[in-house]
Amino acid sequence: MKKLTLLILAASATPAFAASGPFFSLFNTNFVVWLAFIAFIAVLVYLKVPGKLGGALDARANDIRSELDEAKALREEAQTLLASYERKQREVAEQSERIIATAKEEAAVAAAKAKDELKTSIERRLAAAEDQITSAEAKAIQQVRDSAVSVAIGAAGDAIAAKMTAADSNALIDEAIADAGSKLH
Repeated sequence: MKKLTLLILAASATPAFAASGPFFSLFNTNFVVWLAFIAFIAVLVYLKVPGKLGGALDARANDIRSELDEAKALREEAQTLLASYERKQREVAEQSERIIATAKEEAAVAAAKAKDELKTSIERRLAAAEDQITSAEAKAIQQVRDSAVSVAIGAAGDAIAAKMTAADSNALIDEAIADAGSKLH
């Protein structure tokens, strides 16, 4: 009803009343245009075009609303995924820091162990070298003694041979044979 009243008021304010002659005549073009316009509006109302336009606009509004809801859901899902990936990134960063710290600790322990092993190896090698030196010294001392004994025996033999006569030599041989016989029996 409001629409019809509004339509009549809008039609009455048109310049159709400004035409000359009687307005309600079919010879007045303004009246004919006005009648055609009213008929067109009546046909549109009869065919329920305003309801169909409103329904189409409502359907479009519902489609837009559902698309907005879907976009909100997608946005929330994307934010959830983003938060999940950021959390995973932080966890991976923390894990990599722990791995690096562990690797540094293991490297320090390995370096200390290698240092201790090197120190032990050097001590063993020094001890072995000292043992070799001691052994070489003992061998050299023994060789010097053996040489001194050989030289002393040779010198004693030469001195005895120079002082000894043939009779003294025979007496010593007989005494050595008797002494050997008593030791053997």
